[in-house]
Amino acid sequence: MRQRNLSRVLHTVAAEGPLSRADVAARIGLTRAAVSTLVDELLRGELLVERGPGRSGTVGRPGTQLLAADRGPAGVGAEIGVDHLAVCVMDLRGDVRVRAVHETRNQGSDPAEVLGALGGMLRRAVERAASAGLRPAGLAVAVPGLVVRDTATVLRAPNLGWHGVDLADLLPSGLGPVTVENEASLGALAELWGGSGGPGGAPDSFVHVSAQIGIGAAVVVDGELLRGAQGFAGELGHVPVRPEGRPCTCGGRGCLEAYAGEDAVLRAAGIEPGPGVRMGALTARCEAGEQTALRAVRQAGTALGIALSGAVNLLDPRRIVIGGSLARLAPWLLPPVGRELARRTAVAAGGRETPVPVTPSPLGQDGPLLGAARSAVRAALDAPAALLGG
Repeated sequence: MRQRNLSRVLHTVAAEGPLSRADVAARIGLTRAAVSTLVDELLRGELLVERGPGRSGTVGRPGTQLLAADRGPAGVGAEIGVDHLAVCVMDLRGDVRVRAVHETRNQGSDPAEVLGALGGMLRRAVERAASAGLRPAGLAVAVPGLVVRDTATVLRAPNLGWHGVDLADLLPSGLGPVTVENEASLGALAELWGGSGGPGGAPDSFVHVSAQIGIGAAVVVDGELLRGAQGFAGELGHVPVRPEGRPCTCGGRGCLEAYAGEDAVLRAAGIEPGPGVRMGALTARCEAGEQTALRAVRQAGTALGIALSGAVNLLDPRRIVIGGSLARLAPWLLPPVGRELARRTAVAAGGRETPVPVTPSPLGQDGPLLGAARSAVRAALDAPAALLGG
């Protein structure tokens, strides 16, 4: 019970601070005396800090304001992309204190070499964080593939060419508990944790599309990530949109990824993909009104809309969020997505039938990395007794 209540206090202050002790008590339903005891313990452990009295808006002396500490334990996030590696360190307030990105083509690379490069980035990031008084409390790694549930094993990552790779022994030690998760799932969690919820504050339900070289998706239902029986839910990129179409890296044909993945869209626009060649060039061509580029993006949007229509009909989400590199193409990509959804699905809203709304993620390409770091932070907030040494 003590562990649970310490966690409730810490989560509340981290999410909503600055708050007074009375504010915390009102939010979590404990007495002010009980909350004060818990707060004092978290203050002694330097997981919370106090600042001067705030304006309470009520009669009486305003209470001292509490904030999560911006020193001490921190979450470490890492992302293995097909064409990049990224790391960041996030404090308990959710602020990113260190971030580094290295563009490199990882497709077909030896996992040990990729993880060696990532390990170097992590060590340098942790050293920089230490100079700001932060220490790692856990590491979460986002990967573009299927991860065996509750393990660090990448079962299959077609766009990396990895099969049955256990990352546990390839990651640096000394960073706290390590988790490995699908990048689309972490992108969805970043969206969930940073969002405003559903109408009236209800738990949110949405489909999050992580569209980069590969295309993944994650489904959030009533505020919870839908993982599936084996943890593999969300493989939107391998939903066939043209059953006898182009071959895909997964071994199938006509998959969405073969028509709307980053490399596919770049090639359709006449841009040869390669290291450092991202969506900036394509975005510039679309802004200039170049017809080949616009046609390539519209075709990708049509394929994406076809694939998403099945998800909408099956799951009835409140909204669809497009993250990853394709989010930059939203002005040209989303209209054909919307047209396909309007043709193939309908959601009753206000007495009329309208397609489910589709919006670009405000996190863009950073969603998986931020989701990884925040998941490590939340794991620390879940177990403050361990951080306090008891």
